Amino acid sequence: MARGYMGKMLMVDLSRSELKDEVLDEELAREYIGGYGIGARILFSRQKAGVDPLGPENTFGILTGPFTGTDALSGTRFTIVGKSPLTGGWGDANAGGYFGAYLKFAGYDAVFFTGTSQKPVYLFIDNGKAEIKDAAHIWGKDTRQTEDMLKSELGKDVEVAAIGPSGENLSLISAVINRSRTAARSGLGAVMGAKKLKAVAVKGNMKVPVADERRVKELRKEHQGKLGGHIVWLKPLGTPFLVVPGIETGDSPVKNWGGIGVVDFPDATPIGAEALIERQLKKFACYRCPIACGGQTKAGVGEYQYEAGTRRPEYETIAMFGTNCLNSNIDSIIKAGDICDRYGIDTISAGATIAMVIECFETGLISKADTDGIEMTWGNHQAIVAMTEKLAKREGFGAVLADGARVAAEKLGKGAEKYAIHIHGQELPAHDPKGSFHYATSYRMDPTPGRHFVGSELSEAPSHPSGLLPRFDHRSFAGRGEARKLGSSFHHALVCAGTCLFVYWAFPSVDAIAEFMGAVTGWDITNKELLKTGERIANLRQAFNVREGLNPLEFKVSPRVIGQPPHKEGPLAGITIDEDTLDKEYLAAMNWDLKTTKPNKNKLQELGLEDVARALWP
Repeated sequence: MARGYMGKMLMVDLSRSELKDEVLDEELAREYIGGYGIGARILFSRQKAGVDPLGPENTFGILTGPFTGTDALSGTRFTIVGKSPLTGGWGDANAGGYFGAYLKFAGYDAVFFTGTSQKPVYLFIDNGKAEIKDAAHIWGKDTRQTEDMLKSELGKDVEVAAIGPSGENLSLISAVINRSRTAARSGLGAVMGAKKLKAVAVKGNMKVPVADERRVKELRKEHQGKLGGHIVWLKPLGTPFLVVPGIETGDSPVKNWGGIGVVDFPDATPIGAEALIERQLKKFACYRCPIACGGQTKAGVGEYQYEAGTRRPEYETIAMFGTNCLNSNIDSIIKAGDICDRYGIDTISAGATIAMVIECFETGLISKADTDGIEMTWGNHQAIVAMTEKLAKREGFGAVLADGARVAAEKLGKGAEKYAIHIHGQELPAHDPKGSFHYATSYRMDPTPGRHFVGSELSEAPSHPSGLLPRFDHRSFAGRGEARKLGSSFHHALVCAGTCLFVYWAFPSVDAIAEFMGAVTGWDITNKELLKTGERIANLRQAFNVREGLNPLEFKVSPRVIGQPPHKEGPLAGITIDEDTLDKEYLAAMNWDLKTTKPNKNKLQELGLEDVARALWP
């Protein structure tokens, strides 16, 4: 087995309470790397199409990559996978923290769950020994209580990934929480809840083997000293450094995507990085991270009470509960984020759903009689926090909102759907595609729609030693299909390796990834191979959705998101996204059918996906 891997996957049948080790084949590892690459391969091969995402036949997986738990810069991430109950297609989400590293220290690269338990359970892995344990005493507890209780029972050196009450209640926007970090998107917390799987706790001191430990350390030292770009702001301030520039550039959504930052929310400093620094208790880092962009707050002392050590909200949370709701009260945003963390909710989806409710209220579509007496007006921070708690608890009017904007709009009717900003059920993150056109492609075309980390561009640059240069935020509709394909492919390889993109984006050259991969695994690997591997993963994820009957060209996008009509003022004035050009160029570059989006049969065979070709082209 290649280095960088523990060489084992754990298969858990919750219906039968059966555990089985499975060898991780080296060919599978090299062709799909890890993370959702291996996850997509396992699910496509072993799970039939059309299964109920909340039923026993849906497989839920937790996976790492070869960098996870090693000295490779940014090897912090783990990924969760499954059929998404939110979109009905491929679902994945990833997070940093320490859980991924400790899963490997406990002896496994991945864990897959099938079936449904008859009672609440959790999985405990201790240095290669796995056990399904009763979770009756932690069922109903919030994620922080759950982690504290399991650490008390199993030892302080245990890492926990858990769902909160929202996941137990099958909220379609529920998340999986590892105290400091969240695997939030795709609604996969609900899959754990449906399986009665409260948590996974891991403990171990096994060492992740690497091919050339000396070389890995040399590369770490070399590249850590060269990190640049956004690190200047990210290291001291974390992602909240983006809040003020997001308003100034038009990147941040305002007033449920219907407003203009510099007009409707001209001053973001009250909810920006400096305001949070005043409330910061301490910083924290994910496993072996050189940036340490996370933060914890002091205890809330005013109107909003939250414990010392509460996680400082990230940019997405601040934008969705702040600018998108016209809310300038930072303490209310910290509180709303803490509610989501404790109950296990995606803050992007929750904030987007609250913004939709506010617009429905402001336009007279609903009233206080509908909202349990809460006056849902723009900027009403008390109402935002109160409704977020109801949403998290699936209580009162919150039960209408607990499954996200699309389901809420369907329940409300009366034209509410025009205020629900999502793509095929997944609420959009806080980045405007009118300013960064690659988002217009990834939001709609990626098999996990409405996601902001996918879709950056790479351009071929023969003069550069690697032949590739990262490129971002280009203002050209035409001629970028191939750049987006390359960006997508390299992204998949990076994420599946366990890489944190914040660190990768600070590398002066993409060559570092292939260098680290070679030193960790022992493979003689190049950027060209990594791109092909990423393309293989991209095609497999798309094939999963095609087999489920999904076509992203049929996904509706809110007109206001793509500039129909365009803004009359502000930094994005006059811009309307040419979706047709972007979609066609990307599909052509990927060699996917321009109407069905089905991957080309010859392309699938070229990528070694013969079984997938047979499934899509019988």
